[in-house]
Amino acid sequence: MNSFQRYMAMIEGKPCDILPRAPILMAFAAQYIGSNYGAFASDYRVLVEANRRCAQDFGFDQLSAISDPYRETTGFGGEVEFIKNGVPRLLTPPLGDTKDLGVLANPDPETSPRMLDRIRAIREMAANWQKQYSILGWVEGPGAEGADLRGVTNFLFDLMDDPGFAHELMERCVEVGVDFAKAQLEAGADTIGIGDAIVSQVSPRMYEELIFPHQKRLIDEIKQAGGLVRLHICGDISHLLPQIKHLDLDILDLDNPVDMVSAREIFGPDQVLVANLDPVRDVQNGTAPEIERKLRGLYEAVGGRFMLGAGCEVPADTPHENLKALCTAIPFK
Repeated sequence: MNSFQRYMAMIEGKPCDILPRAPILMAFAAQYIGSNYGAFASDYRVLVEANRRCAQDFGFDQLSAISDPYRETTGFGGEVEFIKNGVPRLLTPPLGDTKDLGVLANPDPETSPRMLDRIRAIREMAANWQKQYSILGWVEGPGAEGADLRGVTNFLFDLMDDPGFAHELMERCVEVGVDFAKAQLEAGADTIGIGDAIVSQVSPRMYEELIFPHQKRLIDEIKQAGGLVRLHICGDISHLLPQIKHLDLDILDLDNPVDMVSAREIFGPDQVLVANLDPVRDVQNGTAPEIERKLRGLYEAVGGRFMLGAGCEVPADTPHENLKALCTAIPFK
């Protein structure tokens, strides 16, 4: 059973040999091949080589095109500064001082340079390793992209003070997200990841009324286009899980603050969950035996359909033996 077969078996609820390994790596991957985060985020060839080497050396079952949250934002007209050893920096939110959506550019995945760079990464991965590994594309969720375009503080005030505008903004974000996701699926991705960290900061009522409908539309359209969906939300979203349950997710990727046993009780045994060890305390600063013990204990407690990973991105300074432990072979049962 190769990596792609293992991954798809878990998604489809079929027998599989071991739990698929699908951690999120960016800075670590760049550093591992002797490059840097700035190059990883700006040159698809670096991203592809970093993924290839890490999958080969550590036993991943998924290659990923995730790098930073500003691919679509630059398509809308935002400018970023690439940091050698840090996440790209958005210089000014395109809507930071206006609510006029007409000032936004119209992102085209095939012509917007940073969106096209991600598509080229997926094309390269698919040309060499399709059906050998799962290939993960990525788009920003409606809340996250709205916050990128308006600035976090402005967007949170919009949700409270001008929900009509917030809806209009997120509708535009979803339109672009769907187009970008479809382009990545056409390029060879089998799964689209969605990052929507800002929603950890809102109440259940605000989430259900304002953000959930746009997430649902984005996810439904990706599914209709033939893609699988992996939702990752940084932070504690325990209060939102009863509503998130109503999204048609293939994989739910929870951050470390969320109790996985409680999540399993809400979602049931058929929802694929990703292990959420603390990226710093457990993965970077722990030991390989401790990591393997915690993974096995978490799987024993949570059960059901399950993949291995950390609560968020694996830190750049994680010891190599610790990442190997995070990708240990645990039989699926």
